[in-house]
Amino acid sequence: MAGLLSWWSRVALVSLCSSALVSCFVAEPRSAKPLELDRECFPSLINITIDELTAGLESGKFTSVDLVNAYIERILEVNDTLNVVTELNPDALSIAEALDEERAAGAARGALHGIPILIKNNIATNDAMNNTAGSWSLVGSEVPEDSTLANKLREAGAIILGKANLSQWANYRSSNSSNGWSAYGGQVYAAYHEDQDPSGSSSGSGVAASLGLALAALGTETSGSILSPSNRNDVVGIKPTVGLTSRYLVIPISEHQDTVGPMARTVKDAAYVLQVLAGYDEHDNYTSAIPNDGVIPDYVAACDPDALNGARIGVPTNVIEYYTSGFTAMMTEVDAFYADLDVFRDAGAEIVLDANYTAWDQYTNSSNTTIVLQADFITNIAEYLAELTVNPNDITNLEELRAWTQAEPLEDYPDRNTAVWDGALEAGFGNTDPRFWEAYQANQFLGGEGGVLGALERNSLDAIILPTSFSPGNPAVVGAPGINVPLGFYPPDANVTMNSRGNLVATGPNVPFGISFLGRRFSEETLIGLAYAYEQLTFHRDDVQPYIEPTVELACACGH
Repeated sequence: MAGLLSWWSRVALVSLCSSALVSCFVAEPRSAKPLELDRECFPSLINITIDELTAGLESGKFTSVDLVNAYIERILEVNDTLNVVTELNPDALSIAEALDEERAAGAARGALHGIPILIKNNIATNDAMNNTAGSWSLVGSEVPEDSTLANKLREAGAIILGKANLSQWANYRSSNSSNGWSAYGGQVYAAYHEDQDPSGSSSGSGVAASLGLALAALGTETSGSILSPSNRNDVVGIKPTVGLTSRYLVIPISEHQDTVGPMARTVKDAAYVLQVLAGYDEHDNYTSAIPNDGVIPDYVAACDPDALNGARIGVPTNVIEYYTSGFTAMMTEVDAFYADLDVFRDAGAEIVLDANYTAWDQYTNSSNTTIVLQADFITNIAEYLAELTVNPNDITNLEELRAWTQAEPLEDYPDRNTAVWDGALEAGFGNTDPRFWEAYQANQFLGGEGGVLGALERNSLDAIILPTSFSPGNPAVVGAPGINVPLGFYPPDANVTMNSRGNLVATGPNVPFGISFLGRRFSEETLIGLAYAYEQLTFHRDDVQPYIEPTVELACACGH
């Protein structure tokens, strides 16, 4: 790709600039000594909201160029430790300068105008950045145009600041890897405990949102990859209905389950971003299912502090019992969940216990999800590779991708195996095969009448709530939406448990966890209202602070 500098190449240039890469981008000299932050005028970037940023930009207290400089410095301050961002956009400052000029001329495009956003490194941009899914096989590849969602962000005036690291291939390669690891970006770590598992696969997006490395980040989810890292990074994550947001030029796993959504520190900020992302795209026929002739509700207006009053909220206790049987460590999350049911009741909601998934036992013993994802991936990854205008390693299908990965030392094979791909290739069929259709139809029952959708209908519910550690899988098979909101943290004296690879802390002192709001397809407006009302009553996000935080603040960048 012409003019491309990888993250690691640009880091090597730091010694040629100043002590931070951002200095390579700054057009005008800054004060050598950062000024002390005036927190009344400039809220900390770990807490600042879109509304506050917009107010500051409109009043002239700072510019989008100032914002880009500050966020880049924050990224550089923690990235060597946490491996959150794989690439910075070398055009970010020039884009910010142009957007500042538009604002000065009275032509602001909306709430995201001049606001820096990070996107997961499987969402393609037709610019100087790579789109790799964390694999060296796609370094230097090029796409014919921006992905639809990158284009939507640009049209709304958002600044795509860079690409966030992720679990390689969105956690769809190995059976023995770790959440947040990619060959191209290294191992992401979360910020609440040393060596903390960031969860996957939108790992870097979750950590970036938690530390204020951008106002928000985009993640992708097939089954848990927005909700789970939001859960473990103390942020809000909206997993949209499959078909609400386009997947065009997003590196896929499954056309039937993939979706793209925002991760931010507040429900309202996530709603602002979703407002821009949602909508019909001629390149993704799933978006033609958006109801009301494609008209998107006002998700920001749905942020109603009284939304819980009169709502019927269900709790599928059989799901909770399944996940906690024999796993006493998880009871910390369950106890906090049940304790907060009084928050719902006090707000006027009716809690319906035993709103169970009637086919739960069948679902937990089913192999249908594996079959669906294997067949979709064989078909969909070949379709994505065929879209590339530059394919540096001439890889056209999964069999060739596996061979390249196993032969390339940078891909850490066989220490990180290709077992997921091996299973798909051994099955040997794509999603036009009758065996795929049989499994897909079975899933529609297991997540529908026998799962989350059936529980909603039978009990006349507005939403279902669960600890997020237990929530994602069943809604994923029917493409239903969910929202994670921070719920609590493991206590300071909690025992440490490790991930299956033994290299990351799965749970332990101060590790966050969340609550999920689950609903019918295209019920995001309702879920946002309920999630916002709960958030405003609890503000659990503020109960514990990360063990590592950037110190650079906006005042340091803009010199006010």
